[in-house]
Amino acid sequence: MLTRLGVPFTQTSPNVNELSYDDRFAEIPAEDFALLLARAKATALIQRDGDRWLLCADQVGVLEVDGERVLLRKPGTPEACVDQLMELSGRTHRLVNGIVLHSEIDGKELTAIDVQTLTMRAFDRAEAEAYVALRSPLDCAGGYRIEDEGIRLFESIDSRDYTGIIGLPLIATARLFREAGLL
Repeated sequence: MLTRLGVPFTQTSPNVNELSYDDRFAEIPAEDFALLLARAKATALIQRDGDRWLLCADQVGVLEVDGERVLLRKPGTPEACVDQLMELSGRTHRLVNGIVLHSEIDGKELTAIDVQTLTMRAFDRAEAEAYVALRSPLDCAGGYRIEDEGIRLFESIDSRDYTGIIGLPLIATARLFREAGLL
């Protein structure tokens, strides 16, 4: 997705155990939690005497059930994926993206938050099972991919930038790059 902005980059994966931060989710707003995870990734990648800009992002799925916030995780197994989809059936949830652009040169940090609100239509377990068997979205928060047949599970989407649903909101990212003088 980042190639669409025309900025040269290299990619690496930070060594961050996202699950170790779960206890913080109940304490802080979802927006702050997404930024916390993105900052943790940037911190893990910082090199002493480095000269790079680090772009790190994290997406947090949030469902409100009976006044309680539920963190939507990557399901990992087909059974957990179907269960999570059934929990979302007929409900509205949010995808909150935290984006951090960090300079190794001077420690400057630019941040952005992007929120998507998605409402799934009511569907039955057989439809959820068929989708999971077809696409196996086990590594996706919420257990779906909007860019494939997962779109059929939705009733509506409220979004300023659909790329935020996929995981990296390019409009907000481009804004940070412009602010840093990279675009």
